[in-house]
Amino acid sequence: MHFRTDKLLHGGDYNPEQWLDRPDILEKDLEMLEQSGCNAVTLGVFSWAMLEPEEGAFHFQWLADIIDRLYERGISVILATPSGARPRWLAERYPQVLRVDAERRRSLFGIRHNHCYTSPAYREKTAIINRKLAETLGKHPGVILWHISNEYGGECHCPLCQEAFRTWLKNKYKTIDNLNSRWCTMFWSHTYQSFDQIESPSPMGEPYLHALNLDWKRFVTAQTADFLRHEIQAVREGGSELPVTANLMHFYKGLDYFKIARELDIVSWDTYPTWHKEAAAETAYDNGMCHDLMRSLKGKPFLQMESCPTSTNWQSVSKLKRPGVLLAQSLQAIAHGADGALYFQIRQNRGASEKFHGAVIDHYGGKDTRVFQEVCHTGRVLQDIHELTGSQVTSQVAIVYDQDSQWAMEDSQGPRNKGLHYHETLLKFYRSFRKLGLNVDLADMDCDIQKYKLLALPMCYMFKEGFAERVRSFVKQGGILIATYWSGIADDTDRCYLGGVPYGLMDVLGIRSMEIDGLYDWEENRFVPADGNALKMSRSYMCRNLCDLVELRGAEALFTYGEDFYKGYPALTRNSYGRGNAWYVASDAENKFYEDFIERVIDQSSIQRPVMERIPEGLEITTRETERMRYIIYQNFGAKPVLLPPVQGDAETLYGDPAEELSVYGLVIIKQNKQ
Repeated sequence: MHFRTDKLLHGGDYNPEQWLDRPDILEKDLEMLEQSGCNAVTLGVFSWAMLEPEEGAFHFQWLADIIDRLYERGISVILATPSGARPRWLAERYPQVLRVDAERRRSLFGIRHNHCYTSPAYREKTAIINRKLAETLGKHPGVILWHISNEYGGECHCPLCQEAFRTWLKNKYKTIDNLNSRWCTMFWSHTYQSFDQIESPSPMGEPYLHALNLDWKRFVTAQTADFLRHEIQAVREGGSELPVTANLMHFYKGLDYFKIARELDIVSWDTYPTWHKEAAAETAYDNGMCHDLMRSLKGKPFLQMESCPTSTNWQSVSKLKRPGVLLAQSLQAIAHGADGALYFQIRQNRGASEKFHGAVIDHYGGKDTRVFQEVCHTGRVLQDIHELTGSQVTSQVAIVYDQDSQWAMEDSQGPRNKGLHYHETLLKFYRSFRKLGLNVDLADMDCDIQKYKLLALPMCYMFKEGFAERVRSFVKQGGILIATYWSGIADDTDRCYLGGVPYGLMDVLGIRSMEIDGLYDWEENRFVPADGNALKMSRSYMCRNLCDLVELRGAEALFTYGEDFYKGYPALTRNSYGRGNAWYVASDAENKFYEDFIERVIDQSSIQRPVMERIPEGLEITTRETERMRYIIYQNFGAKPVLLPPVQGDAETLYGDPAEELSVYGLVIIKQNKQ
């Protein structure tokens, strides 16, 4: 089911139940929402104790009244299921709903997400309230979308989950002999005689059987997805056919989001970048990469469901957003394919955990605050550029981001047990493509790679069945492949490949990885250019952390190592295969290497860039498209104003002035007719 909106959504999480005894505040909230251009709010995320204060006693009228009043003012509602935090009566009457940790201790009542997704009691009670919410409010004309639970995460090791895990393993492996073989349980004499002997990983028991750890994480994703389906099914049984979303988090390691996203109609996520910790441009690359992940999960527009209008309360330092950052962050989401930029929260709580978390309306409650005025400005800009709604971001370039590989290699005890820097390696590729103005998809191993012109495999440790064959076909048919060290090392149960690696791609890449050297934090090596190399690169580059020692099997070396006993070994190679080219980066090189290398690869390819001139430092260029129009969005996350490089072809202005210097955190949007 596709989520359609005719406007860019602006608003956020609203908790009117906290103010039911203050009708004056509720009325003022509505007035301020309207003034700020907020056109959508999320209701009911943590409202279970108000909706069902006692088992079977449902109080929905207050919620219905609020939805009516919002609708009268043209403000839409994203209606949440309340499973993110259960009421006390539920935990007291059905203690099995509380989670058990890896040391087999059951939690007390409290916090959020302290509940077992396997528990029949929890499933029954969530189904009842979801169904009743859908029956009562699911067809209200003001409700446009379901927000399922809140920031799914965590795991439970209770007896119910242990049994569900064993069933999941039986379905996957069929026989215990097959599981023993795939898990390599002969090591340390850990062979199982039956599935009934298997327990989840625990510091009190087995933490070093890597395939067990990996499959447990997969099971947690599967069980979370199953609970998500259970929640959605109850909504459907209640008669609501509205699309559904669930708010995801920044590169969250606890779940495989590609699998979670299959259950959703639209992806949304909660973004809380620390703009104050480093240069804004570096924060923008990291935040932008996660936007692109969320868009790539389903290949269509997403929502920024939460962001903070000012400072958070849970980061190490509650740093204010400087003037202009709120707009810049909201518009970065839109640039990368979002159809909405919303906040947490609308009105600041008076007490408990999030009383000092930033909000559109603070404790003072006035319209004259700096933050409220910036929210109003953001609302006006979103209205001015509303024609972007529904347009798509298309990419010629994809980076493979594989959660299974990250789980496995960070658990595998070598070649570096502290600091594999997987995320940083992804980011080096990403920022190099983005500095050329290229849109980037983050894809998993199940995606259609044939639709791209260039595929990057940074530290793609685990090759799933059939993936190497699809990559071979991609390159053979003319694709560009850039792979790195520590790729194609193990299969999908973390068994190391025999016969040479990168598995299935040695002839495509024209190399074989022989050994890999883990460097201490204070060690470094150098990439030294080969004389007359095909890329015409002439400077040396520093590399650290991991150095792969490869032998050439048909490839040419464009760079070699400059130090240590492997001085002169290949560090960057190129090989022709079919109609395509395959590159291999053998070490964790500095950012500047990736920027220079990738720019030359792109310039020698058929990949089209939106601008050909060098893009000023900190300037982000992103493109959205419809069948007829192309929108080119400029944002300045640099430290000083910049002049915009011109686009190719005729263009008209949608927002801002492309002829003037673009201020820090400034925005310009131009559009071109594609026909």
